[in-house]
Amino acid sequence: MTIAVAVRKGGEIVIAADTQNNFGHNRAPIANHRTQKILTVGGNHLATSGWGLYANILDDFLARKRAPKLDTERDVFRFFQTFWKVLHEHYSLVNDQCQHEEERSPFGDLDASFLLVNGGGIFFVSSDTSVTEFQQYYAVGSGAEFALGALHALYDSDLDAETLARRACAAAMAFNVYCGGDIDVCRITDTAAAARVP
Repeated sequence: MTIAVAVRKGGEIVIAADTQNNFGHNRAPIANHRTQKILTVGGNHLATSGWGLYANILDDFLARKRAPKLDTERDVFRFFQTFWKVLHEHYSLVNDQCQHEEERSPFGDLDASFLLVNGGGIFFVSSDTSVTEFQQYYAVGSGAEFALGALHALYDSDLDAETLARRACAAAMAFNVYCGGDIDVCRITDTAAAARVP
């Protein structure tokens, strides 16, 4: 499980994530095992939430190709559509997830979600690969509701993007047993905001 948070404020976009890895109901002490949940993809940072195997698959998949263009919702959607196809064609361990009768959907289910940031913004990729851009902040993972509550309460304060992201992660880590360890942070200049300034 994971907490990953992205915050856009003051000309900067920050993504932060915890480093705890869970093995069912067990976890390893941070001194013994530390998980890097933020992948660098060209000029982008991508946090994975859900099955830990996705980090391995994405790392393998991205090593086989040039860094993709991920500047817009459409770019991100097309990337994940390609990723979905490759998952089923080249990774035989991947299943389509079973759906509960009350949650039936005509769409596939990655059973994971992703948070991507770059100079253009914050993009959330849900388990059905739909892509949503957020202007201020978003969070994914098992502790997301705590992180989003912290961000809602603190965003309009004088705190900068990194401090907000760290505090949101800390809130999730304080209240959700599946979040923990250290907090990794990556920062990017908000080039889209800079382009809008006359």
